[in-house]
Amino acid sequence: MRINFNKIQKAMGTRLGFVLTLLILYWLKTLLAYAVDFNLDIQLGKLQGSYLAFIAFFNPLPLGLLLLALALYARSTKAFYSLSIAIYSLLFIWLYSNVFYYREFSDFITANTMKVVSKVSVGTAELELLRFWDFIYFMDFPLLTYLLYKKIIQLDRRPFKFRSSVAITALSALLFSANLFLAEIERPDLLSRGFSNYYIVRALSLPAFLGYSANQSYSANKERAKASETDLQPITDYIQEHSAKPNPDYFGLAKGKNVIYLHLESFQQFLLDYKLNIDGTEHEVTPFLNSLYHSQSTLAFSNIFNQVKAGKTSDAETMLETGLFGLDQGSFMVNYGGTNTQQAAPFILSKNGYQSSAVFHGNIGTFWNRNTTYKQWGYQCFFDASYFTKQDSSNSFQYGLNDKIMMKDSIQYLEHLQQPFYAKYITVSNHYPYASNLTGDELGFPLAKTKDETINGYFQTANYLDSAIKSFFDYLKESGLYEKSIIVIYGDHYGISNSRNPDLAPLIGKTSENWSNYDNAMLQRVPFMVVMPGYEKGQIINTYGGQIDILPTLEHLLGIESNSFLQVGQDLLSPDHQEIIAFRTANSFVTPKYTSYDGRTYYTESGLEISNLDEQAQTELEIVRQAASQQLKISDQIQTGDLIRFYQADHLGKVDTESISYLNSLPILQKIEQEKGSQSTSLFSQRQGKTSTDLFKAPSYQELHPESAETESKSQ
Repeated sequence: MRINFNKIQKAMGTRLGFVLTLLILYWLKTLLAYAVDFNLDIQLGKLQGSYLAFIAFFNPLPLGLLLLALALYARSTKAFYSLSIAIYSLLFIWLYSNVFYYREFSDFITANTMKVVSKVSVGTAELELLRFWDFIYFMDFPLLTYLLYKKIIQLDRRPFKFRSSVAITALSALLFSANLFLAEIERPDLLSRGFSNYYIVRALSLPAFLGYSANQSYSANKERAKASETDLQPITDYIQEHSAKPNPDYFGLAKGKNVIYLHLESFQQFLLDYKLNIDGTEHEVTPFLNSLYHSQSTLAFSNIFNQVKAGKTSDAETMLETGLFGLDQGSFMVNYGGTNTQQAAPFILSKNGYQSSAVFHGNIGTFWNRNTTYKQWGYQCFFDASYFTKQDSSNSFQYGLNDKIMMKDSIQYLEHLQQPFYAKYITVSNHYPYASNLTGDELGFPLAKTKDETINGYFQTANYLDSAIKSFFDYLKESGLYEKSIIVIYGDHYGISNSRNPDLAPLIGKTSENWSNYDNAMLQRVPFMVVMPGYEKGQIINTYGGQIDILPTLEHLLGIESNSFLQVGQDLLSPDHQEIIAFRTANSFVTPKYTSYDGRTYYTESGLEISNLDEQAQTELEIVRQAASQQLKISDQIQTGDLIRFYQADHLGKVDTESISYLNSLPILQKIEQEKGSQSTSLFSQRQGKTSTDLFKAPSYQELHPESAETESKSQ
């Protein structure tokens, strides 16, 4: 096909043609950034990856057209060309600034970041951030200047019709609506829940992300501006009144031990001791976790409820790290995590003799805004997907690297942490959609037989997670870390949603027809276990509590008084613990006597619905309802008002986030070892410089069950 340059030149000589030329140039530059500079986690070769690629291919156009077409409203020739070039330049500056920033911080520029210009280039000389292909981003400017100067592109002196300008604005708005619709299909509640900055960019483009970020910043700052130091008094009064004193039998029991959190993704309590019956044969889903649950070295809790809402995993992390709830709408980590002053476990422990802290997670670091929130929490290191084996269809799925691989890869970093350390492993393999998460030799555990594929795969991925946890424990024992540590295991939230529970019912001894809101409430229970090697008085404790109670429980086990911190939970081991679990849904709660859930009230022990409340029951329920509501209210006031910035009684000070970088964590840890010399307490130093990576063994399902290789195709 022959290109008619005369027609192209003539088209570029019209106002609309000039705008479209700038739009195409901006679109191509954005696609270049998507392809070579940003990691948008688009895995081509999969249906979902192709869909995401299409959205990313399309998304620069709607807002690009909307903004550039504003110049069409200008009447004079000078105003039109000046405005169109100015808008194009601003779009370019925003794009390239993000390219430059991303190379340093693996994230996008937010409205809050823009307030502190120094953050854009901290730690690396600017010249080192340049790449050889950067000339492509700039080459059109001298070219356009030349074409306009030589009048190869003629200036159009005719004003563009107002009605036509409105039509183009309407078209761009329609295109953006279509873009948003397509994005919401792939990721429902994209804007309300936040998830990750790169999700917004991947779905809606960089200009949309700027608007989203500015709105988030405005909402947060508006609440923050209203707050003052006087707001602290009722907060501190509540904390002191509801503080549960430590149980002397447990206080300081684990003092000085390494703390290792194992975050069990989407793991519900009913999986413990559960056996999946397939054609008359029972298959134990989590044999290793079951052994821990019943171990004499474990304090296990049977009635701990998740208290998350839209933030889900991020809500669980927020509660476990800060002793405060997530938000009623959206995610605290996304909306406030990178800016609020916080009293989080890593920072608290660093002031109580702990030498280092780290998170290990096989997903991208910006998900749930972890890369900035973790700095505010005081984490020294964050090892995300960029530190581990490159992901492909054989070792990962959409939410990250499979757990065994992540854990094995993590040892090269874990062994360099100074002891005692505080470490957290966030697993991902037991994440929705379950049925398609595993491949190859990890297949073999049977799928359940229901009409819901999500439920069917849930037991298989839970079994895989159990196997990964066992491999990690075996490593701890082989390396010598086991006896020096306590291992805290918790489930973050439900794995099977309430809408699917009726299909799950027959597998757990219930019927779909008689399924009730009481059953939904009871399935909100998640595991919580504290494994303490050398301890011999382990037991299963039936105390009722929630995730909000985990941090004060841990603090007291470590010999740290919790009542000097602004935390609304209570030590589960304390005789003063009030057994009231507040859900984030209004008027929903659980106590040992009553369960109120989704508008219905039941006796907790029997599950019988209470249809006619007597006066005593009404009084008791109102007391519980007010207590649950007050706990949530106090937490929300602290979170949205950023009240901890005014609090001095903890003597913690503030985290120096400027000194924390997650880009070169291993060299930083190695430098600390060198500086400490013989005083270094890392496992690597204690092994005289010999790595322990070879001690981690992670056999696959089929290696552990060779008989399954022959029957795997039938069972799947």
